[in-house]
Amino acid sequence: MAKQTLRHLKKEATEKALATTAFELALEHGLDGFVVEDIVQKAGYSRRTFANYFTCKEEAVAMGATSVNNTSEFEQLLTRIPSDASLLDVLYQLIQMQLTTDLIGRLRELLLLSQKYPVLEPHFLGVVHQMQTTAQETLLDLSNGKNDEVYTYLLINAVYGTILPLIDGRLNVLLPGQNISDPQRTGAVLFDEFLENMFVHLRKGF
Repeated sequence: MAKQTLRHLKKEATEKALATTAFELALEHGLDGFVVEDIVQKAGYSRRTFANYFTCKEEAVAMGATSVNNTSEFEQLLTRIPSDASLLDVLYQLIQMQLTTDLIGRLRELLLLSQKYPVLEPHFLGVVHQMQTTAQETLLDLSNGKNDEVYTYLLINAVYGTILPLIDGRLNVLLPGQNISDPQRTGAVLFDEFLENMFVHLRKGF
């Protein structure tokens, strides 16, 4: 069991290292400014190792935008959630942990890259979908049959359906790091206020 855990952690670390390097290279040189060989050389792995994790550099770039270096805080949160907490309250805690300032910034960088290099767009949508899938699996596990699955999926899709318009600016929300003096942000609500307001609507029912 210990060997299996160690092997899993090592594989996870390798995947994150390759993905993070790919994302950094994309930000520095643009998608056309580097190849897979540059990724593996900078990360210190072989091309064969890269192929074990990714089908192309675009997939690695997208994964690198959402790669989390330390999941211990997230795992600790899960252990602190009261057993009688409502599904909505659990989801509120999860999305606060997931949508960190750092992650929002990287998602916006990835979005800008995908707008410049359309080949990245399906991979951008893929990582957003993966975030939603992770939340679904977490909530279903925590629910342990106590909540109706239809309600669980409806709730998750209602929340994560706002991520794309949030990141691409269709929702007038001032994200962490954005300048409130930007004329285009007139009337924008703060990110924390947006989250709170969204969950007020969910608690009222829709």
